[in-house]
Amino acid sequence: MTILCVRFQLPPMYEAALPQLLGLLEEFTPVVEALPPDGALADLRGAERYFGRDAVQLASVIRVRALALYGVDCVIGAGPGPMLARMALRDARPGLTGAVPEGGERDFLAGKPVAALPGVGTATARTLCEYGLDTLGRVAAAPLSTLQRLVGARAGRELHEKANGVDRGRVVPNGVSRSLAADRPFDRDELDPGRHRRALLSAAEELGARLRAVDKVCRTLTLTVRYADRSATTRSRTLSEPTAHSAALTRTAYDLYGALGLQRARVRSIALRAEGLAPAELASHQLTFDPVDEKVRRIEEVADRARAKFGPRAVMPGSLAA
Repeated sequence: MTILCVRFQLPPMYEAALPQLLGLLEEFTPVVEALPPDGALADLRGAERYFGRDAVQLASVIRVRALALYGVDCVIGAGPGPMLARMALRDARPGLTGAVPEGGERDFLAGKPVAALPGVGTATARTLCEYGLDTLGRVAAAPLSTLQRLVGARAGRELHEKANGVDRGRVVPNGVSRSLAADRPFDRDELDPGRHRRALLSAAEELGARLRAVDKVCRTLTLTVRYADRSATTRSRTLSEPTAHSAALTRTAYDLYGALGLQRARVRSIALRAEGLAPAELASHQLTFDPVDEKVRRIEEVADRARAKFGPRAVMPGSLAA
């Protein structure tokens, strides 16, 4: 095991604390990739030799230091590559590192559902399950030619390699996350469109605040609605201009939701994802000369300062709605 996938248990909208925690990881290795809002990948190949400890032992030291220096707990997955470390993270708990041992990749993957593999979407998983390939062990045992006929030549080869534990990913130092997500699960399957829209408003405002906290704007907004029968609908829209403006994100989220035409849908959760992130200083803003728009932007600035000083609950969701 040489790769750690670390998820710090930060309060929502606290990406601003992530650079300090990345600095903690960089005390062990310079090969650290940020995964905002609360995670990172770290390649410990050199650190294992230097400190004379394996990745799981170093993970315990990182956890203790994060608690002692920043009061932040974390969950950690360890594996031979980034994909396997991410999957091991799902089995981790605070105080217990999830680990995929060297040589045990196929055994670790064999019993997992095919949808658990990164890059396997709902449609691909449905196709594979229709042919009895519902676990990664069965996918790994299937002939490559069969997988390529089902999902395509390139996708079939990648699927075959991943199911057999071949992890060709690498940790990219200082890599910039290409997306941020905000999920709003309901306590029970929700029929009320009003509550759906309130969840959208809350998620859009969270995304806006998080984007502004890391000086980023997004180019695309993606809405995912998950239903009681475990199916889901996903829609994306490219914004007229890259933005971190909560009101613009909210309007787009409402438009995406309205276009679905849901009628008495039993919704289990609603998620928004901001994609195509770019530095805010490189983005242009079309002047509107709209005093309401300028007022909302000034209010956002005040709210962001309040969050930075008093914490994420200083501004209640919905209070910035235009």
